[in-house]
Amino acid sequence: MPSFDIVSKTNMPEVDNALAGITREIGTRFDFKGSKCSVERADQTITILADDDMKLKQMHELLAVYFTRRQVDPKVLDYKPAEKASGNSVRQIVTIKEGIDQTLAKKLVKEIKDSKLKVQAAIQGDELRITGKKRDDLQDAIAVIKKIDAGQPLQYVNFRD
Repeated sequence: MPSFDIVSKTNMPEVDNALAGITREIGTRFDFKGSKCSVERADQTITILADDDMKLKQMHELLAVYFTRRQVDPKVLDYKPAEKASGNSVRQIVTIKEGIDQTLAKKLVKEIKDSKLKVQAAIQGDELRITGKKRDDLQDAIAVIKKIDAGQPLQYVNFRD
């Protein structure tokens, strides 16, 4: 019976490359001269340290540009509220979304069931497995899911006949 999996994974080496590019640009840009702006990653979190709100907004733009250049969808970034750090600086934590959480998985299953396709959807941890009798039904299910705004990038992997 044909099946495929829906996952949401982020290419972490490309994230590291994007952050290295941002660090280089911060060191060379004129408007960042003399500032104490930095971007650091630890596991699934990125910590942005900026002098003020304006520089923080510029760092957000740099994140979007460099992630797009490295073929990492900027939708994986989940910005937490900015907080005051030592001195007059601003710190913001950004988490990297990986995996499909339960609420999104239930929403996707509901959309697939509402579309009246002859496929079954099963939640397996942070993945979603779609099975059906025909390959065409599975391709229709992919088309239905692509129309939904999931808020994070989804990949369709492990397609088996």
